[in-house]
Amino acid sequence: MFDLTGKTAIITGSSKGIGKSIAMQMALHGAKVVVSSRKADACQVVADEINEACEGAEGGAIVIPCNISDKAALQMLVDETRAQLGKIDILVCNAASNPFFGSMMDIPEDAFDKVMNNNIKSNHLLCQMVIPEMTERKDGSIIIVSSIGGLKSSTVIGTYNISKAADIMLVKNLAAEFGPHNVRTNAIAPGLFKTDFARALWENPEILKQSTATCPLRRIGEPDEIGGAAVFLASSAGTFVNGHTLVIDGGSTA
Repeated sequence: MFDLTGKTAIITGSSKGIGKSIAMQMALHGAKVVVSSRKADACQVVADEINEACEGAEGGAIVIPCNISDKAALQMLVDETRAQLGKIDILVCNAASNPFFGSMMDIPEDAFDKVMNNNIKSNHLLCQMVIPEMTERKDGSIIIVSSIGGLKSSTVIGTYNISKAADIMLVKNLAAEFGPHNVRTNAIAPGLFKTDFARALWENPEILKQSTATCPLRRIGEPDEIGGAAVFLASSAGTFVNGHTLVIDGGSTA
């Protein structure tokens, strides 16, 4: 039920952290994955690692760099995937930005715009680009990596949380509109994970102490604890899951 053989997946922001975990696990379950981020060399390192792990198996990886803030680059990512792999079965919107840490009163306008453009608009544009072929085939899976920040407030990453709440609603609306065409759209909402992206949170001893104190598992997550959930949502094991936000946070929001 978790077999992705014959499927092609684009995973943005997959040169490290959660995106890398998703790319690796999807490839190990048979998918051809597109490793994508801004830096081609970093993507190639991950693709090589995936191909080595999948040697002799169906799954594997190619590299197509992309800056998600550039619409033309997003279209190139989609077009080049089709040129090299033929079709797009799975889209994982994982790349995101959070350039500001502090009060909502102090965030510069350009930083606010960057968060909204990269965390919401880029996902919307990519979905617009891939959904037509999915609806034509009557098959497709879209996964948007949101955050538990989209479910609760924060005094230091408020704008980021707003964007992640919007991603959850983007998922619901896409699920409602394209579910009748057998295109499933879901979100994954990680809690605090040990990634470079969240370094400002887990490297701060006081914030880390607060986070782990309120988490029933008494720790933060590791990136490899996300990949399996994405495989579930993209595979036949998850074919009746649509419009859902899968929270993976060790129980913090409980």
